[in-house]
Amino acid sequence: MIQIEFDGAWWLVLIFVTDVIVRILAIIFVPRNRRPTAAMAWLLAIYFIPFVGVLLFLVIGTPKLPRKRRLKQEAINDYIRDTSQGLEFGTLRPDAPDWFTALVRLNSNLGALPLSGDNEATLISDYQTSLDTMADAVREAKSYVHVEFYILQSDTATNNLFLALEEAAARGVVVRVLLDHWANRGKPYYRQTLARLDAMGAHWRLLLPVQPFKGKYQRPDLRNHRKLLVIDGDVAFMGSQNATDSTYNLKKNIKRGLHWVDLMSRVEGPVVNSINAVFLSDWYSETDEILTEEINLFEVTNMPGNLDCQIVPSGPGFEFQNNLKLFLSMLYAADRKIIMVSPYFVPEESLMLAITTACQRGVHVELFVSEEGDQAMVYHAQRSYYEALLRAGVEIWMYRKPYILHSKSLTIDDEVGVIGSSNMDMRSFGLNLEISMLVRGTEFVDDMRRVEDKYRSLSRRLTLEEWTKQPLRSTVLDNLARLTSALQ
Repeated sequence: MIQIEFDGAWWLVLIFVTDVIVRILAIIFVPRNRRPTAAMAWLLAIYFIPFVGVLLFLVIGTPKLPRKRRLKQEAINDYIRDTSQGLEFGTLRPDAPDWFTALVRLNSNLGALPLSGDNEATLISDYQTSLDTMADAVREAKSYVHVEFYILQSDTATNNLFLALEEAAARGVVVRVLLDHWANRGKPYYRQTLARLDAMGAHWRLLLPVQPFKGKYQRPDLRNHRKLLVIDGDVAFMGSQNATDSTYNLKKNIKRGLHWVDLMSRVEGPVVNSINAVFLSDWYSETDEILTEEINLFEVTNMPGNLDCQIVPSGPGFEFQNNLKLFLSMLYAADRKIIMVSPYFVPEESLMLAITTACQRGVHVELFVSEEGDQAMVYHAQRSYYEALLRAGVEIWMYRKPYILHSKSLTIDDEVGVIGSSNMDMRSFGLNLEISMLVRGTEFVDDMRRVEDKYRSLSRRLTLEEWTKQPLRSTVLDNLARLTSALQ
């Protein structure tokens, strides 16, 4: 019998050969159907930290939901598209520009939801007022209430909203609740919140649960980042605000004195059914329950509003990055003014090109961000884009600390805007389930301008001269964070 002994030299050869094989396989498999920046970031991670890089790629290297969930989303889109074809949803504003009509068609093709007229949208920029206004609307519910928030906590700030839900459930209103699993687990009041939902008799589910022992698993950093509330299909709320205290009840935020600033919209009109469709699609994805026989999404009562609105859902359940295409189309359509509000601004190449091209066309461009960051990696990645933006001519306004400007909006010229849950960053484009509302109407944009003016009065303008004085260590951190932001 021949016995083979491996000495130290043989082990080195084995490690070397394995390393070479891993690098070759990485070149073959990593770039496939992946953006060049993301592919390069993954290859750098695998080449410089091979074992850790390979492990990370295996865990979070696929930015898609499981196939079963994607098929559910396709089925929902087909149902909405087939059922709504030929129907009229309110009277649309006349003389829509050709680019807007094309944008609406694009959104419909990607997300299936139609444009509707006769809507009304009221902006709510005060944090507690928003929560209390939602509570008032819930108290008027007669049939059902649909609640979906990335973060949902029963605390002092939300107590009035939870009381309203309890009162609604007690009088026989069906209360359905969705909250993101990973964003809430381990957070303050998590168990108390679930216990309170149970006690009131609410039907609730966790969104995108990472529970492998229960057979529920997908890439763990995929998030359902939507924030919406629907009452009886008549009134809806959507925007950037989570249902929690403005400190998120986190000790680190309280210690630093941080408070979140958000923007929500109270919506009435046919578009409420589109917001409801997003909830029902998420409910179906988590429960397999189809509620379209119980709730008619196409029974529309026209309202006295005068806004044209279209809901654009996006996320890894869709084939394309719906929200990115929406933003790009608007940026290229802008003729005079672009104002962007995005707390986490980490654009990919096409978005940066659209912004800088707008500046070169002579469009006035402003970007609102926070002076202080709550997430170190995102904060530094965001800063790495400031010099290019400033040199292009973008005005950067930094909302003064200790407040975190968490609103998400985009307005162009005088008539078109977007409000929703989506940041202008790679995570929102590729990994988060988001909801945005496209609005055409000078009244809405005028309201947005007043909110933007308020933000401007509470911000300071960053200049290129100030930025070029940044210490080298900050530049290094910013650039390293920028590389990691592309790992999708």
